[in-house]
Amino acid sequence: MALAVYSLSYLTLLEYDISYDENILYFIFFATITGYNFVKYFGIAKFHHRSLTNWLKAIQVFSLFSFILMLYYVSQLHTNTLFYILIFALITFLYAIPFLPKRFFLDGQHNLRTISGLKIYLIALVWSGVTVFIPLINNDYYINTDVVITAAQLYVFVLVLMLPFEIRDLRYDSLKLSTVPQKIGVKQTKMLGVLLLSVFFILEFFKNETSSATKIFILIGILTLTAMLVLFAKKEQCKYYSAFWVEGLPILWLILVLYFN
Repeated sequence: MALAVYSLSYLTLLEYDISYDENILYFIFFATITGYNFVKYFGIAKFHHRSLTNWLKAIQVFSLFSFILMLYYVSQLHTNTLFYILIFALITFLYAIPFLPKRFFLDGQHNLRTISGLKIYLIALVWSGVTVFIPLINNDYYINTDVVITAAQLYVFVLVLMLPFEIRDLRYDSLKLSTVPQKIGVKQTKMLGVLLLSVFFILEFFKNETSSATKIFILIGILTLTAMLVLFAKKEQCKYYSAFWVEGLPILWLILVLYFN
């Protein structure tokens, strides 16, 4: 996942002809590891350090090193970038930490993650914000209409990437979560994914800067492959269908852009 977020951030720099920014890209990479492990394992570990299994202890140690490296790279960023990073960090924190009255939530967690139907929209918001706005703000790039469209495209793209995961998790998710497949069914979820990818492609032609033929060709290839992975998604997936093939799409996208450039 960290490599996927790194790839989308790098793609933003390439799209707007900005030189490789090691500090922002490495910050995003290590911040993704730190944030993901915090959200995923906070509810398991909390403060029961003595009773943790060895694998969970190893993850905590790995997360600590990632956190330290994240702090180093964040110290290298421009001051104005830190304010925007703080906004997305706060959303991530509240995603995992109980902070509101029980009546807003499905269970005893009291965090944003358990609000009915909100999960994938928050994830898409953070991903699109971090991978589009943060790299550009750190390089003093003016946030124009094209940038907003790019952020909207990435928001849609991440939503679509989440759909195979939601289809897979139908076997485990509580009905109270109101995930997309739970609300509209698997078939309609797949059709929604294809529709959103079409919206992504159409938005490309609303930008002021005309895309090159090579870029459009790569984009069509990535969107087609994404659509296929959504259409073939099912509840009984192999272990790596979503966790590797779907999450690996941004990495493949970056590799293609770098190769053909």
